Amino acid sequence: MNSLTIELLEIPTILQVSITDDTLSTDLSDGRTLSVPLAWYPRLLHGSPEERQDYRLIASGSGVHWHQLDEDISVKNLILGKPSGESQTSFQRWLSNRMKRV
Repeated sequence: MNSLTIELLEIPTILQVSITDDTLSTDLSDGRTLSVPLAWYPRLLHGSPEERQDYRLIASGSGVHWHQLDEDISVKNLILGKPSGESQTSFQRWLSNRMKRV
């Protein structure tokens, strides 16, 4: 049996990020725009519009970091279609601590 493996020889960088109520979109250096459901990233989904806009590109554009939401997303995982790998336990703890602050 043959199995398909995906090999990324040259990974593009993220140039720009935009977020709507239900979508995370990234413009890449190779001309593509990737859009994924915001539900893939529960911390972003539960963040305010202001918190979602408070991001910075990291590692020369190979990822995005949201300081207020303690979320990092790599361009590689976006390309491969991998949602957040955070456990429900970790996410619930984060959400509970967040609710205490509000």
